[in-house]
Amino acid sequence: MASQDWFDKDFYKVLGVSKDISEAELKKAYRKLARQYHPDSNQGDVKAESRFKEISEAYSVLSDPEQRKEYDQIRAMGSGARFTAGGGGQGGGFEDVFGGMFGQGGGGARGQSYSYQQAPGGFDDILGGMFGGGGFGSQRAGFGNGAYGPTRGRDVTARTTIDFITAVKGDTIKLQTADGKPITVKIPAGVADQQKIKLRGKGEPSPDGGEAGDIVLTVSVRKHPVFERDGLSLRVNVPVTFVEATLGATIEVPTLGGPPVKLKVAAGTPSGRVLRVKGRGVESPKGKGDLLAVVQVAVPSHLTAEQREALEQFHQVEPQENPRAELLAKARE
Repeated sequence: MASQDWFDKDFYKVLGVSKDISEAELKKAYRKLARQYHPDSNQGDVKAESRFKEISEAYSVLSDPEQRKEYDQIRAMGSGARFTAGGGGQGGGFEDVFGGMFGQGGGGARGQSYSYQQAPGGFDDILGGMFGGGGFGSQRAGFGNGAYGPTRGRDVTARTTIDFITAVKGDTIKLQTADGKPITVKIPAGVADQQKIKLRGKGEPSPDGGEAGDIVLTVSVRKHPVFERDGLSLRVNVPVTFVEATLGATIEVPTLGGPPVKLKVAAGTPSGRVLRVKGRGVESPKGKGDLLAVVQVAVPSHLTAEQREALEQFHQVEPQENPRAELLAKARE
């Protein structure tokens, strides 16, 4: 950065701090502003991006004791001074400090563009190290290979598709990375469709001895021909005959990956009623779900002459109830 820029810009004002602020309080103020104005949190907001540049530029100077001392001396010289670009030992401002983070080389000239999308580990990794328990400048911060420690490797995104029963019961599967390296992935019981699983340390290696990035794996779950997920429960449609629903019966209901269970259908059970089988749903760290059997009264599509005659006789003596009476009454309200 040119010394004239240092003179023209009040970095203390940019960060909203006093000139005698301590290093710890300075860091605290910067973290708060960086989190607020980071481009990943304000996508498409040009003003926020410009503000993020300003606060990063200010902090890059004030956080370095030597540069802060030089900056204070320049600012104290008065308004009549003009300065030229500093020498090789002078700091390079926003682009230089964040060059490693955003994929650029050091010593960037004023006006050089940057792309926060090129961050070695993405926004989560930048803020994870910057604002996490590891403290500013730790290896997880991903701030290049300068004074702030080694660069964290890039995260890698991947997708895989698993069977329904694997998602419900959990299993260990084998995958292959882009470079042909096999990896073992543990699928937890109860994983949902489109859920993300983080494989720590399986991403791209660090270019300078830091920790490797992660693989962020998105799981797609194939549909099952019989069962559907309903939170932690499994839902299955169970056909019953008109006679079974009317007179009552004991029927067999399928379970996922196990033998059928017997379930009692009470006399007069209507179509759509849900019968519950405790503990035969999805097992996960959040708990265990149930099996929900939804009764569907099956209507015969083909009748013999004898069967039709029997139904017509029943029709003559069946209860004179209109099953649509309540529906029609509610519609008139």
